[in-house]
Amino acid sequence: MTRTIFIMAGGILGDPAFFQTQATQAAPAAVICADGGARHLAALGIVPDLIVGDMDSLDRERLDTYEAKGVRIIRHPRAKNETDTELALQEAFALAPAEVWIWGALGHRVDHSLANCALLAQGEERGIEVKLIDGWCEVLLVRGRRVLVGEKGQTVSLLPFMGKAAGITLSGFEYSLKGAVMEIGHPYGISNCLAGPEGIVEVESGCLLAVRYFRPGRFPGEESL
Repeated sequence: MTRTIFIMAGGILGDPAFFQTQATQAAPAAVICADGGARHLAALGIVPDLIVGDMDSLDRERLDTYEAKGVRIIRHPRAKNETDTELALQEAFALAPAEVWIWGALGHRVDHSLANCALLAQGEERGIEVKLIDGWCEVLLVRGRRVLVGEKGQTVSLLPFMGKAAGITLSGFEYSLKGAVMEIGHPYGISNCLAGPEGIVEVESGCLLAVRYFRPGRFPGEESL
């Protein structure tokens, strides 16, 4: 079985039932909370293995409760260069996982969401699959060849990451490409769709940021429309 680590950040979790289903299927080897992410697990009745961060988002009573349950807590000063999510990712890497799923990494804070997307590069550098995930979508990096398994009609957007990406070939998508180039500032890879149960992305040089939405034709914020 693939050794998976879950990280719970402090952003929006989304549908808790979706998280619980994914947790049951993935059976993570450990669950690490980035500071305030522990609040999400408390609501789900899940005890994390580790909480790491500057603890500015958790009250003393909750911390004491977790400590009494044997949860390991690593405290960092508020004046630091790393975000709490990056610190949690470093702890996850120390457990030698095959993949890391970061929950609660997307939400209202655009700066935090972008910072969490940047963290994906650390997994790519180590050969460890790292992705951001919530009840709406998953965000991951593609270098070389990647098969995206899903269902027909799911929206998939592809953006160049860390510079120009070249030799891009897409098959199994509504809009196919062959040997294409994507550059920063020209985001024409937005809103493609899977034509069947899987799409194949190939990149000869550079890297792509892939966003796959789970619900065909539905996106965050549309519930009230």
